[in-house]
Amino acid sequence: MPEISSPHCSALPSFFRCLSIASASSPSPSPSPSVPNKRTQTPILETLSSHKKEQISLYVGALLQWNQRMNLTAVTQEDEVLSRHVEDSLAIIPIMLRSYLSNCSSTSSCDGIDVIDVIDVGSGAGLPGLILAIAYPSWKITLLESMHKRCLFLEHAVSHIGLSNVQILHERAENVGQNVAFRERFDVAVARAVAELRVLAEYCIPFVRVGGLFIAAKGYDPQEEVKNAEKAIHLMGASISELSYVKSYSPHGQRTVVTCLKKRSTPRRYPRQPGTPSKIPL
Repeated sequence: MPEISSPHCSALPSFFRCLSIASASSPSPSPSPSVPNKRTQTPILETLSSHKKEQISLYVGALLQWNQRMNLTAVTQEDEVLSRHVEDSLAIIPIMLRSYLSNCSSTSSCDGIDVIDVIDVGSGAGLPGLILAIAYPSWKITLLESMHKRCLFLEHAVSHIGLSNVQILHERAENVGQNVAFRERFDVAVARAVAELRVLAEYCIPFVRVGGLFIAAKGYDPQEEVKNAEKAIHLMGASISELSYVKSYSPHGQRTVVTCLKKRSTPRRYPRQPGTPSKIPL
């Protein structure tokens, strides 16, 4: 596989050799939400084309450059951005695809994986949304971010990388979630390092169509957080279908992906007014 010639990717070759994520092989029966599903680890970045690797390199370079003048990430080294941000974002994909295809086969509610409509809620620096957009250019990715300066970075990154499958929304999730143009329109809502799970549920699940998925990337041991969120997830019309461990370069060596399946429409009163979900969690 050709190496990347971009000046921003000096750390990429060694990173490709060591990157691991959860396997997308044949699924085993879904475990109880209280018992995360441990799966065999297998590389994913190695499967990306040289063009996609170069796009990731362009993204990392832009992130580090803009991070010098605004707070986009606490990580300031290229190899750490790759291992802790890019890897964690890519790690969502096999779990998302396995759950999405499993639900498709049981409900006939989708057209396969070639065209998936995804919203990244609280996208921040574009994680995981921009990485998903690079990995799957046929997907439609919406980046929802409430901070104007971060939206400026996202607009720059999309143009710099050359992505045509991304739209950026500068607004609060509580407002957009009540907008009929976006409510229950997406196949998948994803969120990473945004808020506590019971708050995230109210932000994210209203965007998901019935039969779609809400996927949250959480820490290495979110058991109590997951338990506390069960009520909110149920009120939004969803249920927890799976917890999955993925290998991570975080201090604990692993992270947990929480997958929820939306089974019925979200009541119109949710999400509540801006600020209420975080101040008065369900």
